[in-house]
Amino acid sequence: MQEESQYIKGRGAQKNVDNRFFSQSYEMLDDFLNYCEAEGDKPDDNRTHYLEVFPKTIVNRVESPDVGMEYSMNAYQGCEHGCIYCFARNSHEYWGYSAGLDFERKIMVKKNAPALLEEKLKSKNWKAQTIVMSGNTDCYQPAEKQFKITRECLQVFLKYRHPVAIITKNALISRDMDIISELAKDNLIGVNVSITSLNEKTRQLLEPRTATIKKRLETVKLLSDNGVPVNVMLAPIIPGINSHEILPLAKAAADAGAVSIVHTVVRLNGAIGEIFTD
Repeated sequence: MQEESQYIKGRGAQKNVDNRFFSQSYEMLDDFLNYCEAEGDKPDDNRTHYLEVFPKTIVNRVESPDVGMEYSMNAYQGCEHGCIYCFARNSHEYWGYSAGLDFERKIMVKKNAPALLEEKLKSKNWKAQTIVMSGNTDCYQPAEKQFKITRECLQVFLKYRHPVAIITKNALISRDMDIISELAKDNLIGVNVSITSLNEKTRQLLEPRTATIKKRLETVKLLSDNGVPVNVMLAPIIPGINSHEILPLAKAAADAGAVSIVHTVVRLNGAIGEIFTD
C-alpha cells in the first residue's frame, strides 16, 4: 500500500498489476523504478500518453446477457477518469498493458471512428438499432476535449437520423448540446449519467479525474431542460462506502430532472480486486 506522501495525485490506481497474459511480472519494473527514485532520478512523470490505433470496425455487438445494450462503440480504449472500480480495466490487458496505472495513462485513440461508423450505417446489411457510445470507456473522458471524436460521431448519427445512447460521467457532454438537442427532437437519443456519490471526498478517491458531483447534476438538468431523456446510473454501489447514499442519490437525480435511475453493485473481478484493495 502507498504511503500518503507517495500517493500519485489524480490517479485512481496507485500501481501497475501483472497482466494475466504475460509470463514476466510488473514487480521487476516497479523495483527498478523505486531504485531510480532512490538514486535521485525521476522515473515516472505521471503523464498521460495518447496512442493512435487503427481498428477495422467500430460497432460491436454485445453478447453478454446481463448488459442492457445490443451494440456499442468506443472511440477510446483506456480511460483517464481513473475510476478505481471500473470493469473496463481488465480489457486493457488485451492491448498488452496493465489494468492498473496503464489503463489511466496509456489511452488508445481511434481517430478513424467517425468514418468507420458512417461505413457501418451505410451498409446494406445494417438494420438500425440503438448504438451505445461508451460501452467500455467514457466517450467524454479528457481526451475528447482534444480529439473531438465523440462529437464527430454524433454528427454522423444526426446525418443519418440514427438512434444513439451515451453513457458518461463528464460534464463535457454539454459542449455538444447543439447536436444532442437536434437528435432529441426526433427521439433519437438518451443519455445515462453516472453518479456514484454525493460526497466530493468519496468522488475524488473513487473517480479522481471525473466531473464534480455538482457539475454532473447540473448536466442532468441541462439535458433534461433540453428535452433529452436522462437516466442516472447509481453505479457501482459499494457496501460501506456509498451504500448509505442510495436514497439521497435517487432524490438528487429526480430533482435534477432524471426520468429514471438504475444501479449495479461493485464487481471486483480479474485484476480490479487487487487494484481496488490497494
